[in-house]
Amino acid sequence: MDYEKLRAFRNSHNPFSNRLGIYVEELRPGYARAVKTVTEEDLNPVQVPHGGVYFSLADTACGSAMVAYGTVAVTINCSFSFLKSAKVGDKLTAEARELQSGRSVCVLEARVTGEAGELFAVGTFTFRRLDKPVEL
Repeated sequence: MDYEKLRAFRNSHNPFSNRLGIYVEELRPGYARAVKTVTEEDLNPVQVPHGGVYFSLADTACGSAMVAYGTVAVTINCSFSFLKSAKVGDKLTAEARELQSGRSVCVLEARVTGEAGELFAVGTFTFRRLDKPVEL
């Protein structure tokens, strides 16, 4: 599989991630890295990034790590912890790594960090592989 072509396709065909400013920088089977810079539009009423920002970044990274196997996969469960709040202008990075690979169910961990290495959130995502090849 051409991972660069897959990465470019995912970045250009994901309206939700595009709206949030999430960009997949790297992917390969069982690993992906996605980034996003926090903007004013990401803030909730108490002026910190909405939890969905961290979650969406992590879920995008995990989904990218799964799709790199060449088949469609969907999130079926997640446990997610919010540890610290970022600020406007902070560049967030979500790194997803596979913890367990099964024939139909896989488990990945995503860590959302800042540029100085601070940990903002961590999640464990469970995915189901579908019997459908990825089409570019």
